[in-house]
Amino acid sequence: MPVSLGVIGLGRMAEAVILPLLNQGDFLPEDFFSVVGHPASVKRALDHLPDGMRVVSSDDSSALKVWSAPIQLLAVKPQQLDIVQSQALQATQFIKTTSRPILISLLAGVTLEKLKEVFPHHCCFRAVPNTPVLVGAGLTGLAWSDGVTSEQIISVRKLFDPISEVLELPEHQLDAYLALASSGPAFVALMAEALADGAVAAGLPRLLAHYLAHRTFAGTALLLKEKEIHPGELKDMVASPGGTTIKGLRHLEKSGVRSALMEAVVMAAERSREMSG
Repeated sequence: MPVSLGVIGLGRMAEAVILPLLNQGDFLPEDFFSVVGHPASVKRALDHLPDGMRVVSSDDSSALKVWSAPIQLLAVKPQQLDIVQSQALQATQFIKTTSRPILISLLAGVTLEKLKEVFPHHCCFRAVPNTPVLVGAGLTGLAWSDGVTSEQIISVRKLFDPISEVLELPEHQLDAYLALASSGPAFVALMAEALADGAVAAGLPRLLAHYLAHRTFAGTALLLKEKEIHPGELKDMVASPGGTTIKGLRHLEKSGVRSALMEAVVMAAERSREMSG
């Protein structure tokens, strides 16, 4: 059976891309062929995936089939690149194709230059999706190496357009993009949790506090986007003179919350650059 998409490594981010594509009917389970590191990982992976998915361990005799796919999604840990490289080189001895396959790397900190060095027979892309792709509300940053054709770009976008808004970026911007869009959901989740805890401390039941925090974040984000309001303008709309909101904002400023959030993004970007060094 031919493979439309080969998946090398099947961690959370790879699943976050695959599952929405399956749920929306863009792909069938049999379109995928996935390779994981160990036999024990096969069962764990299949527990999260629909029936019909093909998942094998890297020591399986059929594992090299993943390299026959026209599009290959690389989602291993960066320190596993050497092992994957040897498998890809081995596959070239047995798999003959008329065109260079597309390799889409989800690996943070691994540059296009490094990818071209490790996979010289591929056309290389870097994709940085964030976890809201799971609900079709994600963002994906996309960059590619020299020599990629417009048809190949369209093929890659067909993977990510159905589950996210795709931003085509120069590679040097991916670190800052990752720090905001990819790490950002964790920062937002922390804020949502903290606001809910505050509401519990003020007297609300836990479940109601979490519901209100989540709805407040979702509604505020939608308002900022749909009305194209600057965040500072919305803040001023809510904070009336001498009222409850301005008192809370004053405390946030005294506590350095704005600075802490700025530094969180900067530090995440710096860490991404360190990983590529």
